[in-house]
Amino acid sequence: MVLPYYIPIMLNCTGKRCVVVGGGQIAERKVTALIASSADTVVISPLLTPHLMSCYEKGQIHWIERGYREGDLQGAFLAYAVTDDVQVNRAVVAEAEYRAVPVNDASDGTRGSFITPASLRRGGLIVAVSTSGAGPAVSKRLCQEVDAMFGEHYEAYIDFLGKMRMQIKERVADQDKRQRLFKKLAEMDLLTQIREERFRPWSVEEMTSWIDTYREE
Repeated sequence: MVLPYYIPIMLNCTGKRCVVVGGGQIAERKVTALIASSADTVVISPLLTPHLMSCYEKGQIHWIERGYREGDLQGAFLAYAVTDDVQVNRAVVAEAEYRAVPVNDASDGTRGSFITPASLRRGGLIVAVSTSGAGPAVSKRLCQEVDAMFGEHYEAYIDFLGKMRMQIKERVADQDKRQRLFKKLAEMDLLTQIREERFRPWSVEEMTSWIDTYREE
């Protein structure tokens, strides 16, 4: 069997209805990520793990206390089929395909439209690693190696870049000037300064001054 050619993508699920069919340990991992993304998370399952029940009691998820029924994916932005019943998972995938909803089948990734890569986060930095479903355990190990390579310095670096980009977008309307400033920002050797503990966060006034200095170059 030839492995699918997956296209990497980052989804903004904020406020979007994301449906998880299943309430076990695999569902926990999916739900935890959805909660962190501020998704409107719906879990459909007769039972929940203690962790998922805690999420429900805190108002972090909506719980439909029954098994899956056709029509449950109406209005969904994203879906996960994570039950221990292959036939149910297949039914979820079939409905998702009918409704053009991206779906992940935990029992067989090739049946769904997407798989979830191993990933690590350091602030705004997200690194995802996938073996296209051939070896999930290998993906996790590679992620650990990448984590050790990047280190905590990247969190401060990405945080600074994000704040600077916001200031540039707010203060510079001309697209060409914006792009020049973004390029200039990327060329700054701030990571070395952070690693050597010579960097301190800039104030808004310092950011504005930098923008004014380089916007006309």
